[in-house]
Amino acid sequence: MPTDLVKANTDDKLTEANASEIKLALRQDPDVQNLVRTIDERDQIQILEFGKEPAEQISRFSDQILGNMRTTKVEDSGELLKQLGKVMDKFDKKDFEKTSGGIFGKLFKRGEKLVEKLFGKYQTMGQEIDKIYVEISKYQNEMVQSTTTLDEMYEQNYQYYLTLEKYAVAGEMKSEELKQNQLPQLESRASAGDQMASMQLDTLRNAVDLLDQRVYDLEMAKMVALQTAPQIRLLQRGNTKLIGKINSAFVTTIPIFKNGLIQAVAAKRQKLVADSMSELDRRTNEMLVRNAQNISTQSADIARLAGGPSIKIETIEESWNIIIKGMQETKSIEEENKRLREEGTKKLEQLQDNFKKLKHQG
Repeated sequence: MPTDLVKANTDDKLTEANASEIKLALRQDPDVQNLVRTIDERDQIQILEFGKEPAEQISRFSDQILGNMRTTKVEDSGELLKQLGKVMDKFDKKDFEKTSGGIFGKLFKRGEKLVEKLFGKYQTMGQEIDKIYVEISKYQNEMVQSTTTLDEMYEQNYQYYLTLEKYAVAGEMKSEELKQNQLPQLESRASAGDQMASMQLDTLRNAVDLLDQRVYDLEMAKMVALQTAPQIRLLQRGNTKLIGKINSAFVTTIPIFKNGLIQAVAAKRQKLVADSMSELDRRTNEMLVRNAQNISTQSADIARLAGGPSIKIETIEESWNIIIKGMQETKSIEEENKRLREEGTKKLEQLQDNFKKLKHQG
């Protein structure tokens, strides 16, 4: 089938270049030839309504595309990034450094309350990250679904275009047939003085003019579909970029960052307990030497256990930097997508207005 060949060559992109190839291929399509046979040049109403249904379908479909552009959740994702930014600002790598200027260097002066305060800070931060992580994961899933929907819409748009092209080609073929066969015959008879032929000639010329106008109207409707195709692909590319950035910067990195926080806080807390026990051992009087020795042994074991955390502070800091960078890049991509959507929306609205004006004129 010619249409199968056409479709195979246009799945990736519908352009003006391959639109010409489609038109040539469709002239051999049995469906188009059947449409040609259904056109009755004596019925002006039928000519005026030829291809009306697919033309109206493509107009409604472009409204659907515009609706998809306007209901995007980019603004929601921007709010998520703001929330994540506020949470990430709470992270301070000095909290985990061994220098005397850090919080842990002052723990013995301020007591257990500081330990609980620090532990509470990062516990709360972990809970806040969890909530945002869940929302970001939902947003990623919605973007994947949106991209799949856009792919379906692209295929639907192609089918609308192909249907309109069939009607337009059928109209052209019928017009050519009338101009090459019936018109010359009637013109010859009319010039020979046949009055009946003169009346028929006038009617046929009017029918050809109406048919040519109808083909033009269908061509204008086709342009809406042709211009809609790249707009759909632009939306898809924007979604794909966002999905990639969300997955690499947030969905993958956030759990690593949160895990690192938990282990780093736990390791510091264990180290504090070990140091406290060592200090207690040093001050124990001679009457408690035996007990102090046992405590000392336990302290050494705990110190060895707590001395090597599985995740280094450098790893947590690197994860933090990845998330911050991802937020900045995602915001940039979203702003670009928003600009492209606005441009696409204006273009489609202009095309629809032009099409509707032409249809009223016809």
